[in-house]
Amino acid sequence: MTAFRKDIDRRTSMKWMASMAATVLSASAGTYETLAADAYGEESSTWPALTLKRITGPGYGTDPDLVSPKTPWPLTLSTEEKLLLTRLSDLICPEDSGGPSASHVGVVSVIDEWVSAPYRSQQNDRMLVIPGLQWVNEEAQRRSGRSFLDSSNKQQEAILDAIAYADKGFGEELKMPKRFFSKLRQLVFGAYFSSPEGMKDIGYMGNVPIEGPWPGPTREALEHLNTVLENLGYKPEPIPLVQE
Repeated sequence: MTAFRKDIDRRTSMKWMASMAATVLSASAGTYETLAADAYGEESSTWPALTLKRITGPGYGTDPDLVSPKTPWPLTLSTEEKLLLTRLSDLICPEDSGGPSASHVGVVSVIDEWVSAPYRSQQNDRMLVIPGLQWVNEEAQRRSGRSFLDSSNKQQEAILDAIAYADKGFGEELKMPKRFFSKLRQLVFGAYFSSPEGMKDIGYMGNVPIEGPWPGPTREALEHLNTVLENLGYKPEPIPLVQE
């Protein structure tokens, strides 16, 4: 049976969640209301018609203590959902020469933290992830008479291939499953590249001492920062480039 890594504590998962927020949220689109309308609309008849109670409660504030963090909200994914998410994460980001698989570094725990958080954007994602996990299982049952985890690797990959590419003409009934997979892929890679192993894979060194005057940001770094700020609704202040 697929097993998920359980030794990621809440402190670590919250730190990773915070570091991935800018990337995942800047790529998000839609609101809780519009996602709900799409999910339950007539054009998505194969999408599970779940009524999910929105999570409410206190957050961690504007200046969270990441050394001894409070965890004001409970984690909400079931064991079955985490097992399924483990397999899906490893199909999206398998082990290779660059590093371990997504589940090995604790991606499932971070996604559980993400969809359990009582914030609007995270709850929008919850509206996709929970029904999406159920849809994957129902689609596996429809195709093979087995759950997704009990299906063969080939059958699992065929299901994901049907929803992995937005430009493939598989019909309107796969609109929401495709949106689910796109969001899941963002969450998996966002969490993975926030982990030490993921940072090592892309060559991220973190803060390093600089000898002499600070040379300023590179053009690539500045363009990335401006894009993120614009996606968040901020107008970036012009910063002169010192280095090219």
